[in-house]
Amino acid sequence: MVMHRIARTALLAALIASAGLSNGATNDSTAPRKTLRAFASEDEIGALFKKWADERNRRIADGQLRRGFPIPGALPSPPLAQFSASQPLTKSARAAPAAESITNVQHAGVDEGGIVKAHGDHLVILRRGRLFTVSIRERQLKSVATLDAFGKGIDGRGAWYDELLVSGDTVVVIGYSYRRGGTEIGLFEITPAGELRYKSTYHLRSNDYYSSRNYASRLIGSKLIFYTPLRLTAWGTNPFSQFPALRRWRPDATPEDFKRIAPATRIYRTDEELDPFEGVALHTVAICDLAKPELECTSTAVLGPPGRVFYVSPNSVFVWTTTWSRTAGSRQPHSAVFRIPLDGSAPSALKTAGSPIDQFSFLESDDGYLNVLLRANGGGDGMWAAERDAGQLGLMRVALSSFSDGRDTAPRSAYHVLPAPPAGALQSRYIGRYLVYGAGAGWRKPQTTRESNVYAVRYASDAPAQALPLVHGVDRIEALGDNAVIVGSDGNDLHFSSVRLAARAEVVARYTRPNAAQGETRSQGFYYREENAENGLVGLPIITNGGGASRQLRQPSASLLFLRNASLDLTELGTLDSKAATTDDACVASCVDWYGNSRPVFLRGRIFALMGYEIVEGRLVGTGIAEIGRLNFEPHWVNQLQ
Repeated sequence: MVMHRIARTALLAALIASAGLSNGATNDSTAPRKTLRAFASEDEIGALFKKWADERNRRIADGQLRRGFPIPGALPSPPLAQFSASQPLTKSARAAPAAESITNVQHAGVDEGGIVKAHGDHLVILRRGRLFTVSIRERQLKSVATLDAFGKGIDGRGAWYDELLVSGDTVVVIGYSYRRGGTEIGLFEITPAGELRYKSTYHLRSNDYYSSRNYASRLIGSKLIFYTPLRLTAWGTNPFSQFPALRRWRPDATPEDFKRIAPATRIYRTDEELDPFEGVALHTVAICDLAKPELECTSTAVLGPPGRVFYVSPNSVFVWTTTWSRTAGSRQPHSAVFRIPLDGSAPSALKTAGSPIDQFSFLESDDGYLNVLLRANGGGDGMWAAERDAGQLGLMRVALSSFSDGRDTAPRSAYHVLPAPPAGALQSRYIGRYLVYGAGAGWRKPQTTRESNVYAVRYASDAPAQALPLVHGVDRIEALGDNAVIVGSDGNDLHFSSVRLAARAEVVARYTRPNAAQGETRSQGFYYREENAENGLVGLPIITNGGGASRQLRQPSASLLFLRNASLDLTELGTLDSKAATTDDACVASCVDWYGNSRPVFLRGRIFALMGYEIVEGRLVGTGIAEIGRLNFEPHWVNQLQ
């Protein structure tokens, strides 16, 4: 993929004219002033599609559009009569106690699909299309169960199984199948002894969800939450066949088995005139109830321009869309942000400028505001789009109560121009009262860097951003309690710079690991176990002898590095190292580690390092860490599909 510098566009003009941030006062009500309008019936949606199809035919007749303009093959029409009753995320579901989290998540209580989870005395691991359970009972490491991550009768080839969640005694595997078309939801039962039993597989109609940074799924209580984009072509034989739908898998499953899960009254639109020739999408939030004997899912969808930056807060899913129009021979971006509540109430929207980088660009803060880090012209968070050069930056801060029916525009006073770091892959995190951001190598090989800056801005204040000098790039920003750690390479060595986020931000200390680089770029590759307000343990996979981050797609990290944070003084405890030799694991599905393969795990006072098919346990001894146990759980079986 060609990396190119992002041009300054309409955002720059809007930001230069801005008077500063909205004031930092708490917004007492987060309810929108108005909400989007739902379609009244299938007939109303059908009439809109007919209008678009007629316009296409007119353009073809006038010679404005070639007849070969792509038309997808017509799909059989799914039944329209069976809609599930709306099942919003209830207050009781939000309050349901969660198992101890071992995942570095954006919001506490909002779990994210990952590659390792905890269930009782067992670790559950998703690796190269297979599920594994490992017992950690009585200070042991013992392999218990191994099972395909796809169901009986399913050919796993052509599918990617990348995300794992655990709700009660249900293990959920989320994947995407190019053969069957859509998101696969595999359900497994796990026993107290760690045994696995396949239950069922469901298909959720969606386009490819893959992102180099974001995750497809979230879990709150027993509610499984997906954002699934569905790009529509209005002039197919049956456009409704592209709408949100669910089916239970069986070997002789057909497209007719899909049941619509979003009736017309759950599909919303704004007053914005959509151009089907520039692209139209159904931005769909599906909520599936894992507490039911049979999986039940309902959807809320917004009809709008294509866009793939989404963020899940404990209350809502925010989807940022950008479309392009031609004006006086140039293409201009037009953006909007949709707020889709998880309680089933109607969505709302605001017209905006610019584009976020990824989910970490967003924060629904406790004071009733939405804060979003923007760049002038972004490509969304699909594939490696978030890795592109940053260009002009700004911060938008709007009250949640200012969201409306899509007719209103965020005022210029809601935008604040921010200094932009040099070209590179932008990283950001909201930590305490601060937004912290900078740029580094991302997925590319680290370059020689001797001077760099990380920026800290108090997002609810008019105070200018602070530039904090570093001697390395910014490849990762993470929270150390209320403070931050900046991880980055100088081209040869890996550095960890601690930053105090008080009345002013300041770099406090730096630890350097010679001849090393990050072994994982995914946010979940890092973990911080907080012991108290000032102290804790850091874990991060590393590799030696350099190399680009793409190494993580096929090779586990060489080691897990552990540091102690003592009042922001970072000291090395040591590493737990991989010793596994590469062998043939007869992989048949998901044979590239798109979501990584190495993780630090802190669980009930114990320390583990997951590196590919190895789990190593360590124990703190004096001022270091020592290995006390090791397990290689690599499968040894013949590929039955060959």
